[in-house]
Amino acid sequence: MRHARPESHTASTLVFAWTICLAVLTPAATTKAAIATFENLELPEESYWNGADGSGGFASGGVRFKNNYNTEWEFWDGFAYSNITDTQTRDMDGQYNAIPGIGQGDSATYGVAYVGWLEPPTMTLSTAQILQGLYVTNNNYTYYTMLNGGPFSKAFGGPTGDDADWLMLTVTGKGATGDTTGKVDFYLADFRSADKSEDYIVDSWQFVDLTPLGEVKSLQFTLASSDTGAFGMNTPAYFCVDTVVPEPATVFLLGLGALVATYRGRRR
Repeated sequence: MRHARPESHTASTLVFAWTICLAVLTPAATTKAAIATFENLELPEESYWNGADGSGGFASGGVRFKNNYNTEWEFWDGFAYSNITDTQTRDMDGQYNAIPGIGQGDSATYGVAYVGWLEPPTMTLSTAQILQGLYVTNNNYTYYTMLNGGPFSKAFGGPTGDDADWLMLTVTGKGATGDTTGKVDFYLADFRSADKSEDYIVDSWQFVDLTPLGEVKSLQFTLASSDTGAFGMNTPAYFCVDTVVPEPATVFLLGLGALVATYRGRRR
């Protein structure tokens, strides 16, 4: 009678599992595990997409990015995407330009978000999961307005540089049932320190840790500013986003689950 030798299968399974674990937990593997990089979105050089085709959004990896476009007024909010490299254009002409002039990790394409009047910019995941985080930065329009002021907006810090101005991005996690799982705040500009050498306006891609949100099905983005009047924020309500990254342990567990299923299939 032939006897099964589960120990050999178990050994090979464990070796493979550890291989997956080690690969997933390295920074390089984490980058490859990004579920949204925008690089699948095709554009002519130095151009953008803002929803004028009426499609209502776009997808990258396992994420759907919501867009609202009004054809009558040629108005949009939510998410757009761009590959524009110009960092000098100011005012609204620079609304589709990331201030670093390139995507995160020297990639070509990145997302642009506008917090308009209809609803917060929203990204929805194909599967509820824990996210390690994503990268954000300012766009040209918002950056130069905070730096120099504008027709309806002040230069951050004021005439003397002593005003405690700030621009804060809030990321709200939503679970599969629509419940709020948590909120994460990130300052795109911060002049609140008593030490003025610490004042800054973000001009590079910065990582935002989203693990405090726990398992999420969607993310909503809002902005708040110290420069606010009777009709809301005076600071232009834009930011740029790139490279959404799953939490490494989530990737490992998904891979391990598939591995166990395969192993059980072989045992049968």
